[in-house]
Amino acid sequence: MESTTLTTAEIDRIIEMAWEDRTPFEAIEFQFGLSEQQTIQLMRREMLPSSFKRWRKRVQSRKTKHFMKREEAVQRFKCSRQRTISLNKISKR
Repeated sequence: MESTTLTTAEIDRIIEMAWEDRTPFEAIEFQFGLSEQQTIQLMRREMLPSSFKRWRKRVQSRKTKHFMKREEAVQRFKCSRQRTISLNKISKR
């Protein structure tokens, strides 16, 4: 999925997921079809330069942002309260 076809809501969600420590880039790729490099480009384009630099510094020091670098116990990226990762809906209790 190219960034030109993304809605404002989808871009906001990608940025939110990218900021989350425990959401790997693979989850963004699975849900939105953006590779890690495309996500970085989107973040650079959509954020203030200072915010982007802070985010990049934060992401580079996190093992949890890369699925293959994670420990075995933390391999999943789907929250237990989510119905499906593709729609990202939290079920109501």
